[in-house]
Amino acid sequence: MSFAMTHAEKEGFWNLWFSELHKGHVGMTYKVKSILYSGQSRFQRIDVLDTHEYGKMLVLYGSVMFTEKDEFVYHEMLSHVPYFAARSPASALVIGGGDGFTLRELLKHRTLERLTLVDIDEMVIEKCKEFFPDSKASFTDPRVTVEFADGAEFVRRSDRQFDLILVDASDPVPPADVLFKPRFHADCKKILAPGGVFAAQTESPFYNPDVFKEVFSSLSDLYDVCMPYLTWIPTYPSALWSFAFCSDTRHPLHDFDREAFLESGIGARWYNEDIHVASFALPTFVRQML
Repeated sequence: MSFAMTHAEKEGFWNLWFSELHKGHVGMTYKVKSILYSGQSRFQRIDVLDTHEYGKMLVLYGSVMFTEKDEFVYHEMLSHVPYFAARSPASALVIGGGDGFTLRELLKHRTLERLTLVDIDEMVIEKCKEFFPDSKASFTDPRVTVEFADGAEFVRRSDRQFDLILVDASDPVPPADVLFKPRFHADCKKILAPGGVFAAQTESPFYNPDVFKEVFSSLSDLYDVCMPYLTWIPTYPSALWSFAFCSDTRHPLHDFDREAFLESGIGARWYNEDIHVASFALPTFVRQML
């Protein structure tokens, strides 16, 4: 992460810019109104910035996790694609997702009676609740239980089963790197209920092709159905982002409950019945990776 100060413009004020670099060669730059918070948790640096174009954003270890302007794309796709193929799941486990936005989307579904969120960094949740109203609301629902723990350790030791497991991980660097490993995937499979669906964010096929291929190699060894799906997120590296849909009994297209979506009234801004289907159409270069 870098903050670059340019000289005063005609208006007579200093300009503050935040830049996130991808692989040290390219990146995104944002003009910043103000730094709302900057600090260090036990695990990582946490910054909350207010930007001119994308509103408030959460930055962890120098990488943009989400912005107010486009976060809905990621969280709707991670949540609703697996939900509407899982056919009315009653329980869900979210690994990571301390911002509460994946919870926000899942809480729109009344069939979900029990939601457990596991995040290693309590400070991330505290700061998101402080600066993002949607985040705070997600944690007040009585269906939600929060556990502060290493997600991989939680899954390894858990004796509970879940109809839906969503891995809302940050990037494959500490402390979240373990959430991209085969052992974690195998442990998740053990606590996935019969007929359940596992879904995870799987990075950018452009900038992280090795991670993308390794994750799908691991998951395809575990599940009868293992399919990538894609979406567009302006503030993520390359804007092309990928997810994994995995199950032994559910297929994301054959079991997609279109009628349930049309009757749900979830008020999605990105996700709809056509996006659900289209997200599984892969560019040739992504097919070749698999």
